[in-house]
Amino acid sequence: MAKKMKTTIMALLSTVMLSSTLAGCTGTKEEQPEEASTGEESFYSAPFENGKYTEPVTISTVFPIQSNVKFKNGENIENNVHTKWAKETLGIDIKYLWTVTEQNNAYETKLRLMLTAGEEMPDIVVYRGNPALIADLIDSEQFTDAGELFDKYASESYKNAMAQHPEVWNPLMRDGKRMGVPILENAYNNDPVMYIREDWLKKLNLQAPTNLAELETVMDAFTNQDPDGNGKKDTTALSVGFKGNLNTWMSDSGWIFGMFGAMPNQWNKTADNQLAYGSVQPEMKPALQKMQEWMDKGYISAESGLYDEVKATEAFTAGKSGIIVGPYWMTGWPLPDLKANVPDAEFKAYPLPAGPDGKIGRHGTAISSGAVLINKDMKHKDAFFVYQNYLFDHWANPESETFANGFAKGYDYDLGPNGEVYREQQSDQIPGGWVDAIRYTLTFDGAIVPDLMMNTLAKLADGAEPTNQYEKVLSERLPEQIQAAKIVVEQQDAVMPEMFTGAPTATQLSRGDILGKLEKEILNKIIYGKSSVDEFDTFVEKWKSSGGDKITEEVNAWYQSVQVQQ
Repeated sequence: MAKKMKTTIMALLSTVMLSSTLAGCTGTKEEQPEEASTGEESFYSAPFENGKYTEPVTISTVFPIQSNVKFKNGENIENNVHTKWAKETLGIDIKYLWTVTEQNNAYETKLRLMLTAGEEMPDIVVYRGNPALIADLIDSEQFTDAGELFDKYASESYKNAMAQHPEVWNPLMRDGKRMGVPILENAYNNDPVMYIREDWLKKLNLQAPTNLAELETVMDAFTNQDPDGNGKKDTTALSVGFKGNLNTWMSDSGWIFGMFGAMPNQWNKTADNQLAYGSVQPEMKPALQKMQEWMDKGYISAESGLYDEVKATEAFTAGKSGIIVGPYWMTGWPLPDLKANVPDAEFKAYPLPAGPDGKIGRHGTAISSGAVLINKDMKHKDAFFVYQNYLFDHWANPESETFANGFAKGYDYDLGPNGEVYREQQSDQIPGGWVDAIRYTLTFDGAIVPDLMMNTLAKLADGAEPTNQYEKVLSERLPEQIQAAKIVVEQQDAVMPEMFTGAPTATQLSRGDILGKLEKEILNKIIYGKSSVDEFDTFVEKWKSSGGDKITEEVNAWYQSVQVQQ
């Protein structure tokens, strides 16, 4: 449930209404000939002139109708402003073999049924989610070397976006081939910052903490000095929720371990270029000891182990907790609920504090959310790149005027009588209401240049004036959100990214659930003081002997294979 909510929240909050974009094709003459011959040696698979196929070519696909996909004007996914745009602008006719609601993993289930039945796949399959399904689709041998096609057909802007984080290819590598095209996401979008009750700091004459010692001073005051002024001892210092993981997307506690050089629940890179599972590293032990102390002193709620990411925010938004850690976009949801519940309350974003040895660590944001797989029997393999090149050249690049106001007039924007632009905030001014038409696109978000959004927000936070429509739209975000984004970018050296992005290994599939339950049980017991912190050493030995060592071996075999192939 939390994962699903996370996906929905991110879809709504992470991309700007207009990730506006570029102006003409930026590929080289060789990559982007104005006209291709129809001979065997032609660059394109069909006659092509002035940026489009002269006779429409077809891309067949399948599509999950997500909860944030809305329609108007009698349209549906098969026939809408996007499909008309693709045909009229690019000469590409998009055909959907089937569509299905995204609820209850219906899209994944239907794709798996196709695999099981040995059914022929469409020209392209676009999937965001379970890496095991992507691996199984690749292993079906119905799909081609997408990297070779990418090198040949992708425009310079598309290639430059992918080159910002070349590791996104890793999960798709097979025998030196890139068997899918990664779907890019906004970098740092879910990286955490620390939010603190600013009015509590002022009332208690405290400064925002920059290190662990200062943090504990603030936490003690927030717990014991009646910061809400009601004469009762009914506040806690820190809202965390680790019903699922310690390292999570909101109400996070991963940064606590980061202060000691650890990051649980993920695979981290070691100094000797190996991958090690974070939850069993020795640096975990002092962090667990610290969380045990905080639990004992009442700095964190005794219910934290029962709270998911959203439930844990409620104490903060109700005015009963003083610190919470999560992404920059929390300033838009759910933190504004604090003002609704406590009108005089103030909160402010701050950098994550350093640990005893000056270490700062936080989890990162996945740069890719999935992949586009291209059928080896697709007649016009170049068509996908013609389509996606246009979006990178015109939607993802802020200098373009093609999509200056949005994807489609009357959908995600409209114009007033004096040229004023109506967007989501003025939905009642758009006939039929605001609809985010970019969600109809094949990769769901049009095109994203990973580092662009957060770096632009950081630049705006420093006082830069918007120079294009993309920057203007970002500048209209909440001031506190822009400042939080700047903090995220400024602490980017603290990122400890998840390094294992391949399909689950054989032992993970057979032993992963058992090891996960063991991990959660023992670590929670330590945090709650039901077990000594020394029990961690026993847990590590049991984890290793119960399949952990084998998983480590398999994960590193994968990692070394993709390193060699890069």
